[in-house]
Amino acid sequence: MGNRLSKIYTRTGDDGTTGLGDGSRINKDSPRVNSMGDVDELNSVIGMILTESIPDTIRKSLTQIQHDLFNIGGELSIPGYVLLKQARIDDLEEAIDRLNGELSPLKEFILPGGTKAAAYCHLARTVCRRAERELMQLHHAENVTETSRKYLNRLSDLLFVMCRIINKEAGVSDVLWDHSAK
Repeated sequence: MGNRLSKIYTRTGDDGTTGLGDGSRINKDSPRVNSMGDVDELNSVIGMILTESIPDTIRKSLTQIQHDLFNIGGELSIPGYVLLKQARIDDLEEAIDRLNGELSPLKEFILPGGTKAAAYCHLARTVCRRAERELMQLHHAENVTETSRKYLNRLSDLLFVMCRIINKEAGVSDVLWDHSAK
C-alpha cells in the first residue's frame, strides 16, 4: 500500500466541510461526522487504557476492539459500506460472559474509579455510550448497519465488566456508590 496520507493538510475543509471515503463532502457538524468523531474519541480513550498495566487478556481484547472501531469509522465514512460482522458481537458477548463469571455479583452501583486503568476504562464506557447515542441519532436520519449499533451497545457492557476485572486483578476494590452519602 502506498502513502495514503502523503499530505496532512489539504485546506479543503476550511469551508466547514469534510470529505467522506466515497468522495462526497458533508458539513463537519453533521450527525455522520459527529458519530465518526465519537467513535474516534472512544478509540483514543481505549488507547489510554492500553498505556496502563492491565491483564493480558484485556489488552488483547482492547487491541482487537480498536481495529473494530476503526472498521466502524470506515463504515461511517463510506455510507452503505459494511466491514463489521456479527462474529465480532458474538466475541464481545463471549468475553462479557467469561469475564463476568470471574466477578462477584453486584449489590450496589459502582462509581468510576479504583485504579487509573479502571478509571480510564470507565471513561471509555461513557464515551462508548455517547458514541452509541450519536450513532442512533444518525440512524434515525440515514441507515446505519445493525451490526455497528449492536456492537457499541455490547461494547459498553464489556467495558463495564473490564473495569471491574482491572480493579480485581490489581487488588483494588471497586468504588461502591453509597446512597446515604451526604
